[in-house]
Amino acid sequence: MSDDVPLLDDLMPWAVSGLRLGRTWIAAPDPAALRTRWSVLAGAEGAERERLFRPTRLRSAAAGAAALPGQRSASTAGFADAPGPCPEPVRVLYTPFDEQWLLPDQRLIDASRPQLWRVLDGDQLFTVETPAAGTGPGSHARSGAPATGSARPAPGPGLLVTRHLPAGRLGGIRPLHRRPGGAEPNLTPGLLPLLADRYGGPVAPQDVLCWILAAGRPGPRGHEVPLTADPERWRAGLDLGRRLLAVQVRGVAGGEPPRLPGGRRPYVRSAIRAWPDGLDWDPETETLSLGSGTVSPVPRTAWEYEMPGAPAASGGAGAGTRVLRAWFDARCAHRDPGAEGLDALGPAEWPQAWTSELLALVTTLALLADLAPEREAFTPGPLLSRAGLTAAGVLPAPDWSRRPASVLDHREEGPGGQFALL
Repeated sequence: MSDDVPLLDDLMPWAVSGLRLGRTWIAAPDPAALRTRWSVLAGAEGAERERLFRPTRLRSAAAGAAALPGQRSASTAGFADAPGPCPEPVRVLYTPFDEQWLLPDQRLIDASRPQLWRVLDGDQLFTVETPAAGTGPGSHARSGAPATGSARPAPGPGLLVTRHLPAGRLGGIRPLHRRPGGAEPNLTPGLLPLLADRYGGPVAPQDVLCWILAAGRPGPRGHEVPLTADPERWRAGLDLGRRLLAVQVRGVAGGEPPRLPGGRRPYVRSAIRAWPDGLDWDPETETLSLGSGTVSPVPRTAWEYEMPGAPAASGGAGAGTRVLRAWFDARCAHRDPGAEGLDALGPAEWPQAWTSELLALVTTLALLADLAPEREAFTPGPLLSRAGLTAAGVLPAPDWSRRPASVLDHREEGPGGQFALL
């Protein structure tokens, strides 16, 4: 596309770098395993506790840290002095399409991005850029540097959207709202009124997100988002984007999650009774085997669906890795002979909840693959140029819109019980 097409960075100005956990044991597919790990660490002493903790330059067992916004902190003193009770694990997006659990204690997280926790609630949606869409939040738009690396696009949306906090090996994060309760959209000021006037009806923040899912594409300057000048093309893109969003977040506005039509819906054919020794797929019967357990039908498109984006950092799943394979490997990681310390603590038997998660994941991947040809063929028609948006006063986004809003409506506990100053 031309340089006159606006970027995601133009339209959703506030972006936050991904979390850096610093230690793998604080996240896991099973919340009970996290509670066990906490208990073992809290019961250890001296050098053994330090070894299990896995200190980094930013976090050690002796260092205190502020409580995470919106979370009940076990303690804000150093873990070595006062570990406190185990905080309730929270659901997070750990890798593309893999929802896991995280211990929400800032003493354990190298870079927790508190500004994201402040706007995390039931009204929030997080857009996650994969590395192929940009090297970091807004880096190309402001520096003019080309995107690094190239990757074959995944067959689904160019962006990930999740209701959960993105907390693993992921790219830049853009919340849809700058404040809790769905208040103040993270959109360049003036965009919504301009689009409403152009299309002849109200335009909601989520409508813009749906359009981005349908029409946005990774480009050499960053994630490009052509805005149509045609109300009919807007409505067509909105319809496609709403379906893409519903699949990614597994249902919107309290509705039922999308399902595959009858006859294509995956079911458990044989229960997983012992820990599966591997993951295999039979193309003739479309059967996914986990040891003696089987799930079918699992279409080829779901089995072959790969991670979006460029290769991840060492130890992470990157492009070229099949999503289902990565999902399974993550749940067997604690049984790996090389697993050490707290990472080696996990369930002894395959949790039934994981089988339900697997069925939902197969459905998500199959539906995204079904929508891929329609999305690939979608064209926005005549465009609203970036120059036109500039002439209308919508671009460039003001500097304040690139910074987090002040959302502090209560005092937050800092290290050692002191209140945090923001």
